[in-house]
Amino acid sequence: MTRNTILKHTILAVTLFSGCLNAYALESDRNQPISIEADQASLDQKNQVTVFSGNVIVKQGTLNMRAAAVRVTQDKSGNQTMSAQGSPAYFRQQLDNNKGLAEGWGNRMEYVSKDNMVKLIGNAKVQRGGDMAQGEAISYNTRTEVYTVLGGAATGNKNGRRVHVIIQPNNKK
Repeated sequence: MTRNTILKHTILAVTLFSGCLNAYALESDRNQPISIEADQASLDQKNQVTVFSGNVIVKQGTLNMRAAAVRVTQDKSGNQTMSAQGSPAYFRQQLDNNKGLAEGWGNRMEYVSKDNMVKLIGNAKVQRGGDMAQGEAISYNTRTEVYTVLGGAATGNKNGRRVHVIIQPNNKK
């Protein structure tokens, strides 16, 4: 288990959560040290898999993430995938220009580097400032900055929950 491999996988885990907020999150957070606490961590060097489990807490500046388990993998091409499981998995980060907090919840959070996609799956919710999006699944493309919010019927979940979005008025003077 090399320190560089663990550090690389840890940075990927932080990137998952901060990636969906990159346009609005505090710029200074990227220059802060990353702190990870968990009950257990393991690295499979041969298969390029790092797993943090048991009350995982990741902090970097104002970014705070919590999950029951975080698994980071890398394929032979260097593409990375991160999956966080929780009840719920959660992130919170301060926004630039005193615009409040961005927060997100989901039973599962995933990031796939080759697709530039962040997904919150199962009881997904994102709040940014006063705006909110809620559904069974929320996807965000970090390259195109396009969000997709799906309700229960669209995900095959029979709970019937629909997408709920709140957008605050733009009060420019």
